[in-house]
Amino acid sequence: MNTSNFAMAAQLAPGSRFRAFLAPGPALAGLLLIAIVVAAIAPQLFSHLNPLAIAPREAFRAPGWAHFFGTDQSGRDIFTRVIYGTRQSLLLGVGAVVLSMVVAVILGLLGGLTGRLGERAVGWILDVLFSFPTMILALLFGAHLGNGIIPLIIATGIGNAPGYARMVFGQVLTARNAGYIEAARALGHSPLRTIRRQILPNAMRPLIVTITMGVGQAIVWASALSFLGLGAKPPAAEWGTMLSMGRDFVQQAWWLTFFPGLFIVLTTLSTTILGRYLQRRLEGRVS
Repeated sequence: MNTSNFAMAAQLAPGSRFRAFLAPGPALAGLLLIAIVVAAIAPQLFSHLNPLAIAPREAFRAPGWAHFFGTDQSGRDIFTRVIYGTRQSLLLGVGAVVLSMVVAVILGLLGGLTGRLGERAVGWILDVLFSFPTMILALLFGAHLGNGIIPLIIATGIGNAPGYARMVFGQVLTARNAGYIEAARALGHSPLRTIRRQILPNAMRPLIVTITMGVGQAIVWASALSFLGLGAKPPAAEWGTMLSMGRDFVQQAWWLTFFPGLFIVLTTLSTTILGRYLQRRLEGRVS
């Protein structure tokens, strides 16, 4: 290949990387998540109706032009309720992941930086927490805290925390023995500065993919708790609560549960696709 061909390849490289980003999977997932975020911020852009307004004469209307997703047993528009439910469902997912990471970072740093005794204590705590399935652990906290968005975030966040904590714990154990930590100590950096500037960023970087996919997974767990009656109180426009309210009418009106469930699946699928794409990027498998 001559010099001009090398130059042409160099010019095409940025475009090929851009086209790789616009691959159908990640591109569609990104567009869907953008739409979900916009719906959470400004739901009135998608529907002008009140998600809580009842219209008994419009009860159990099948999906059509008047009501894209049909209506429920009280005549409320399902499309409007799904759109307005995006804010609470997304808040649940993001809030639960943030809480999980806070707990994970605290346990990971305590276990990785407080000597052998702290390492054993945190390891024991994680072993105990891992003896409970995620849903059982979330149910225990949810039943104790009661109904509502905040208790649901806490229950879901605590239920998912052990998995994140084990990953952070492992990353901190690896980072504390790295050469750059010894260099920071030799330069006289304080322990707090070393943790903030060196250990924590390097321990968290590999977890970006897990956090991205964790938002969708947290929405699924929160919706499951709402379905069991531990979420937002009816008639709140929240996807899990809508599933719970519609389960008694599945044979009569399938759309009551289908569309909230569809949005849960699409959101989870989108975050998973983007998470795997980020993983390939970080591993250098996307050119």
